[in-house]
Amino acid sequence: MSFASRQLPSEEQISAVRRFNRFYTRQIGLLEEGLLKSEFSLTEARVLFELAHREGLTATELGNHLALDAGYLSRILKKFEERGFLKRSLSAKDARQALLALTDEGRNAFRPLDQASREQIGDLLASIPARERDRLVDAMESIEQLLGQAADREGRYGLRPLRVGDIGWITHRQGLLYSQEYGWDETYEALVAQILSDFVRNFDPRWEGSWIAECDGEVLGSVFVVKQSEEVAKLRLLYVEPSARGLGIGQRLVDECITFARGKGYGTLTLWTNDILVSARRIYQAAGFRLVKEEPHHSFGKDLVGQTWELDLQPG
Repeated sequence: MSFASRQLPSEEQISAVRRFNRFYTRQIGLLEEGLLKSEFSLTEARVLFELAHREGLTATELGNHLALDAGYLSRILKKFEERGFLKRSLSAKDARQALLALTDEGRNAFRPLDQASREQIGDLLASIPARERDRLVDAMESIEQLLGQAADREGRYGLRPLRVGDIGWITHRQGLLYSQEYGWDETYEALVAQILSDFVRNFDPRWEGSWIAECDGEVLGSVFVVKQSEEVAKLRLLYVEPSARGLGIGQRLVDECITFARGKGYGTLTLWTNDILVSARRIYQAAGFRLVKEEPHHSFGKDLVGQTWELDLQPG
């Protein structure tokens, strides 16, 4: 199944992963105050591990690799320096950067922690029949591979204009997603098809644009700008695949629309949405749009509240 066509995870799947997390953290003692009965927290131990196994790291590289807040990491590194575990040296490539390295004392502090971890995992594997150990390791490698592939998608998506095949795909996906998430009927899919059909038939590249977010050939989201008048452009049909949400794609698509509309000399960028589309509304608000009109309506088989939002593109 392709990345873009995956449905939202079920409650049973979410519960299963949470249950596994609770089970495994208990198995390896992550809930104890000190990792492996040591004086170090889990995060401190991870920092020591990276410094022990990777040469020439900067604080920025270390923080990015471990996804740690810069201030939090700085406090850990300062603590290690004060205890004599860590030394810094200027980078030969960039004098503004300091390279981190464990001192002999730091390696001595890490060594028993590393050995305790090896022994713990060894004991855990020893409790499993030999014929089942490869099965366990294979399952763990599968988890690592699948989650790693998902993480690798961040930052790898690109934007491109509309091309042949996109209209049918976007219509299908929007109709299906809004049915699954909000219970909208087939009339919404028909509306999307009409909007996209009109966009292609009447497309004016001087004043209109399209942005398709794509990763490895799979559509992750899209948005369109159409000319409403000489002064007003309209943002239409913003959507992001559920499996790609949280990557900042929605905000990026909206930013592209704003930059485009402003560059074309439009005075206002407007859009119409519904109040139940909370995530989209947050993106619009963050981009500076303001709510100018709100009215109830019955559409797509539901009682809804429609909203018109506007962004002043030429302030002052």
